[in-house]
Formats: sequence, C-alpha cells, structure tokens
Amino acid sequence: MDVTNPQQIKDAHSKVVEKVQDKGLWAVINNAGILGFPMDGELIPMADYKSCMAVNFFGAVEVTKTFLPLLRKSKGRLVNISSIGGVFPMQQLAAYSSSKAALTMFSSVMRQELSKWGVKVSVIQPGGFRTNIAGTSESWDQKEKVILDHLPPELQEDYGRDYILQQKNFLRGIGIFSTSDITPLIRDVEHAVSAKSPSAFYAPGKLTSLFLNIAFFFPTSFLDYFEKKQNIQKKGMPRALSTPK
Repeated sequence: MDVTNPQQIKDAHSKVVEKVQDKGLWAVINNAGILGFPMDGELIPMADYKSCMAVNFFGAVEVTKTFLPLLRKSKGRLVNISSIGGVFPMQQLAAYSSSKAALTMFSSVMRQELSKWGVKVSVIQPGGFRTNIAGTSESWDQKEKVILDHLPPELQEDYGRDYILQQKNFLRGIGIFSTSDITPLIRDVEHAVSAKSPSAFYAPGKLTSLFLNIAFFFPTSFLDYFEKKQNIQKKGMPRALSTPK
C-alpha cells in the first residue's frame, strides 16, 4: 500500500472492515518509511524534505486516523515504527530525522488521548538494522546526479564537489555498521502488540539505548563534539572552510 495515496488507504480499510466486520481491529503497525539521500541539511532538496514527511509522517497519520474507529472498538494497539534518528540528532539526516521526530511526538500525544478509549500506543525506535531503506548504489548515483545538477552555483562553490561526492559514504556505512538480524525489532513489535502492559517506547538495536541516554542525559556540548569528530573523519570539511585564506 502506498501510504501517500488516500484512495489506497480507503481501499485497504474497506477490505479490513469486510474481514473483521463488527469485531474491530486489534492492531495497526505503521512501518512505511523512506530515508532520502543523506546530505548536509542545506544541500538536501526541498522535494526530499517533503517526500520524507509525506511517507514517514503524514502517511502514518492518515493510516492511523482511518483505522482508529476499528482500534477503539477493540481497545487495541497502535504501533508506530519511528527511529533513533527521531531523538538522537545525526548529521546528513535532517529530512529523515525531522519526519521521524514528528512521528514520535504524534505517537506520544495519541498515547495520552487514546488512553481513555483503552487503546495503547507504542513507539519503536530502532537503531541500525539492515533493510532496503537505503536503496542501491545505482539509485544513490542517480539521486546524487539530480542534486548536483540542480544545486545553486553558490552552494557548489562553498561546499565543493569533492565534499558533496563524499556524502554517500554515509549510505555505505549503513551496511557496515548495521545488522541483518531483525529479531530484536520483531520481538519488541510482538510485545507492543500482545503484552497486557506494553511499553510506550522500545529501542531495539545495537547501542541504541546508549545513544538515547546520551541524547537525554549528557550535556549538549558533549553530543555535538562527538558528532563533529565522527563526521569530520568520515567526510572532511566543505571547500570554503578547508581552503586557506
């Protein structure tokens, strides 16, 4: 189902109603998501910001609103798959992380509002799991070319072509530092759907809890220093900042 297509959402709802009839629906799991092409926020096209919000946030909101009458009838579960990126700021993911942060806050508000109906809401904030969300190297090259072709000359001058071309190293890193074993994620989703008292938040994935604790409890200066060091090592500096004056 394309969650950005209202008609497909309505069709899916009709099929579910036909199946469950008057019994209601026990659970909705919003899992649709796209990453976009990771770059410095100034370089990300507005189209990427809009598409990330359309799928990762507005799509989940519309699916939720459409199916909520069925969930309220069964006093069931709403489970939204967000991301650690919706809490822990990661460079190059301004579009993706903003949409996931919006989904996390929407879920938290719905958790409070739906409690009077007996509906429980959980947010899954996974860390590094290897899925198809990053796309293929061919799709990276195509997206990179489109961005370079439409980037204003001033930005190309300030950032430099070499710096821009290094941005997709982030995508290569996803494959290296993530795991294909999604068992912890599935276990948390199962718990959110079936447990008598599900958690409001789950954080499956290697080091996910550590990063969340850093975001919540460490000084912002430590977080920013850590991210700065990590990213300078990976992609260097923009041309305007690395050229001697």
